[in-house]
Amino acid sequence: MARERILVVDDEPDIRDVLRLTLEPEGFQVYEAATGEEAVQQVHKIGPHLVLLDFKLPRMLGPEVCKTLKQDVLLQHLPVIMLTSKGEVTDKVQGINAGADDYITKPFNPDELLARVRMILRRTARALDANPLTKLPGNVSILEEIQAHLESGKPFAVCYADLDQFKALNDTYGFERGDEILKETARILLIAMRELGTPDDFLGHIGGDDFVLITSPAAAEPICKRVIGDVAEAALRFYDEPDRRRGYIQAKDRDGKMRNFPLLTLSIGVVTNEQRPLKHVAEVAQLGAELKHWAKLQGGGRWIKDRRGE
Repeated sequence: MARERILVVDDEPDIRDVLRLTLEPEGFQVYEAATGEEAVQQVHKIGPHLVLLDFKLPRMLGPEVCKTLKQDVLLQHLPVIMLTSKGEVTDKVQGINAGADDYITKPFNPDELLARVRMILRRTARALDANPLTKLPGNVSILEEIQAHLESGKPFAVCYADLDQFKALNDTYGFERGDEILKETARILLIAMRELGTPDDFLGHIGGDDFVLITSPAAAEPICKRVIGDVAEAALRFYDEPDRRRGYIQAKDRDGKMRNFPLLTLSIGVVTNEQRPLKHVAEVAQLGAELKHWAKLQGGGRWIKDRRGE
């Protein structure tokens, strides 16, 4: 796995050495620059994941370097942590105003520095990966979360949730109403997870009307029952009164033929490692797709848990 690259920018060699000795043992790949101009060149050359930038650099101050980087549309999301002198409040303010994501004072505590670096890297990765509509973590974060659970060896349940008849609703009423039901579904899943799940639970949005919720096997059943009922109830608000009374909408199917589509529900396939070991993310995803498909074949609005052994 490729190591995350950090560019250290400071005109004092001793500070750069201390930062290198702090970061490299933790698995980071460290690059150095002594001036602002060199820093900008290095950013374009190596494409770092994060920049540790001293405020007081010769000729080109840290805030100016930060502003230059943030003005580049391809570098807007590059996180920058500003290194400032202790007690220099004006330095911190200038750094934040220039677009710095965080600051830390010198002399710094190595543990605090590492904590800040990891926090910023996690936050940036989630922000870049987030679904633009629901702001939930996207595919990269979902895969990493499943992999982490596989490696932990602890019992877990991955719930693959998919809206039934969503395309018909979207085609009939337009994408704006479709987006609203997706956001409402995300809200329902999130509330149920927080109220019925565990503190370590995770919710992600694969895209379209597909969501992934990771929880404990014990919490999976109450969460699934809650969200299926809540989605069915909430969906009624998104239909016009005639369609709601009738209990279906008329729309074209994938072959272009008009047919009646039931009102929107939620189907969930639940994959767990209770009955058999799971080794690969792809295996989990395939099982989830199968279970979700079976739930839809039963008429939708159901959840099915994999109870098969090895």
